[in-house]
Amino acid sequence: MSIRFLELLAREASAVEFEGPIIQARAAGADAATIEELERAKVEALKVRDLLKRRARREAELSALYDTAGDLAALRDLDAVLEAIVHRARQLLATDVAYMTLHDPERGDTYMRVTDGSISAKFRALRLAMGAGLGGLVAQTAVPYATADYFADARFRHKEHIDEAVKEEGLVAILGVPLRLGQRVIGVLMAANRSARPFHQEEVSLLASLAAHAAVAIDNARLLQETRNALEELSHAHRTAREHGEAVERAAMAHDRMTSLVLRGGGIEDVAAVVTDVLGGSLAVLNDLGRPISGDVGELDAGVFEAAQASRALGRTVRRGDLLIASVDVGGEPLCTLILRSDDADERILERAALVCALLLLFRRSVAEAEGRVRGELLDDLISRPGSPGLADRARRLGMDLGAPHVVVVARHSGQRERAAFWASSQATLRHGLAAGRGDEVVLLLPGDDAGGLAQRVARELTSSLQSPATAGASRAGEPEDVAAAYQEARRCAEALIALGRAGDGASAAELGFVGLLVGDGRDVPGFVGRTLGAVIDYDARRGTALTGTLAAYFGTGGSPSRTAEAMHIHVNTVTQRLDRIGKLLGEGWLEPERALEIQLALRLHRLGHTDTPDTMGPNAI
Repeated sequence: MSIRFLELLAREASAVEFEGPIIQARAAGADAATIEELERAKVEALKVRDLLKRRARREAELSALYDTAGDLAALRDLDAVLEAIVHRARQLLATDVAYMTLHDPERGDTYMRVTDGSISAKFRALRLAMGAGLGGLVAQTAVPYATADYFADARFRHKEHIDEAVKEEGLVAILGVPLRLGQRVIGVLMAANRSARPFHQEEVSLLASLAAHAAVAIDNARLLQETRNALEELSHAHRTAREHGEAVERAAMAHDRMTSLVLRGGGIEDVAAVVTDVLGGSLAVLNDLGRPISGDVGELDAGVFEAAQASRALGRTVRRGDLLIASVDVGGEPLCTLILRSDDADERILERAALVCALLLLFRRSVAEAEGRVRGELLDDLISRPGSPGLADRARRLGMDLGAPHVVVVARHSGQRERAAFWASSQATLRHGLAAGRGDEVVLLLPGDDAGGLAQRVARELTSSLQSPATAGASRAGEPEDVAAAYQEARRCAEALIALGRAGDGASAAELGFVGLLVGDGRDVPGFVGRTLGAVIDYDARRGTALTGTLAAYFGTGGSPSRTAEAMHIHVNTVTQRLDRIGKLLGEGWLEPERALEIQLALRLHRLGHTDTPDTMGPNAI
C-alpha cells in the first residue's frame, strides 16, 4: 500500500491527493486494520513531503545567496545588482511586491530606490521621513519590523500621504529589514503582500541576508566611485595616479580571487592565504569568541579586542601599532575579526577579506543549522517515539548505525541556549552522532560504550565553550529502543551531580557509586558490589578465607577489633591480620566515611544475595 504514497511523493502531488488511496480502499470495502495502516502511511508520507519542501526551499534560498555573491564578484552596474536582489526577495518570500528605500543625507529622509511588482506611480515616488510609516521606523531604529495588517498596526506613525500610497498599491502585510554598513543604516529592504499574512523568523533572516548583500553592493559601488574620482583628480600627477591604479588593481584582483575561492568551495584558510599573498605580513582570523580560526600573530592584549569593537562600530579597519584590525558583526554580535601584522597595507583589501570570511561563516552556520535540525528531529523521535518506523533508515542517511553501541549524554547548563545548541550540533556532526536542544539542556547520542568518559568530556568542553558550568550525565543505549530509557537515566545522573554539589562534572550511574543504584534504570547491584567489594570476595573464593565475614563483623561492632574477635570467636591478632589484608585488597582510604558507607552497603547487598555464607573458617584463616 505504501508504494502508492511513494508514487504520490515522486510526482510531487498536492496534500489533498494523499487522501485518494484511503478513499479508494474504503470504497473497495477494506477492513479497519487496512484503513488504519493506510492512515499511518499517509501521515508519514505527508511528513516526508513537508521535509522535502522545506529542503527544496532552503536549497533555493542558499542558491539565491550564492548567486548574489556571484553578482558582487562581477559588480559593474549597481542598479542591475539592486534590482536582482529586490526581485529575488520577492520570489523567495513569495510576496506580491518587494522594494528598497535608501537614505537621503541632504533631506534627512528615505526615498524609493528600486521596486518590483509595484503598480502605483504614487507608491514608487514615495518618500518616508525617519520614523514615519513602517519603513521609516526600520530606518530610524535599525531593527526589522513586520506587520500582518499595516493599517491596523499602531506601532509606527501613520502619515496620510504614506497611507494613501500604500492603499493605492493595495498592500496589507509588510516586512522591512535595515540595510546596514557597520552601525550606519543606509536604507531599508522590504517585502509586502496585498493580503494579510504573518512573516516567519526564517523569512526575516532571509530578507536580512539579502539586505546585507545589497549593502555590500552599495558600499562597493561607493568604493569604486571614490577610486574613479581619485584618478580624475590626480590625472596630472602621473606617478601618483599609476601607484593608485596599481593599488586599485591589486584590490580588485584580491577581491576577485577571494570571491572565486568562495564560489569554488574554498575556506577561511584559503582567503587568509590570498590576503597574505597580496598584502604580506602575517594574518590571524578570530571567531566570535576571539579564538583563532586560522593563522597566528602572537600574543594579543585587551587593546586589540577594544580596537575590534571600534572596527565593528565604524564599519572600517582600525590600526593599533603595527596591527590592522577589521571586524564584522551580525545583529550587533561579533562574527569574525581579521588581524594583520604589517607596517603598510591596503585597509580596504582587509575589509573585503573580513566580509568574505563573514559570508563564509554565515553560509557554514546556515548549513550546520539545517543539518542540526534534521539530526535533532531524529533524536527527538528516538526519545519520544521509540520504535517508530524508518528511524534506522533516517540515521543511515546521516552516516549513523543505530545498531552499534551508543551513549546518551544529557548536559544541563545555564549559559546561552543558542551557543550550547550550536556546540552540541557541531560535536554530533564531527562524531557521526545526533544532538538536540531541550530548554536548559542539550542531548547527544554519540557512538561508543564509555558512558562515564563521554560525560566527563562533554561537561569539560561545553563548560569551556559557554564559560559557565555544564553538568553531564550519561547512559549506554545498546539498541535504538533503549534510547528513551537511557535519556531518562542520563538526566537523573546530571540532576544527581547537581544535587551532590558537583556542577560542571560528568558521570554515568557507574561512577556515582551507590547513588548510581538509585538513578540507574538497570539497578546493577552485582556490578556495584563487584566494583566496591569484588577484590575481597574473589580473595575469599580463591583462598577459602573469611575476609568478607570479618569485614561485616568489624563494621557491625562499630569498628572495634576486640569486639570483632569476640563476635567471631577468634584471636584479636587474627582480626588485625585480616583487616591488614582487606586494606591491601581495597586500597588506601577504604575507611574514609564516604568509602566506608559504600563498602557497608555493598556488604549488605552481597549478604542479601548470598544467605549461605556463614564464617566456617578456622580461627587462623586469613
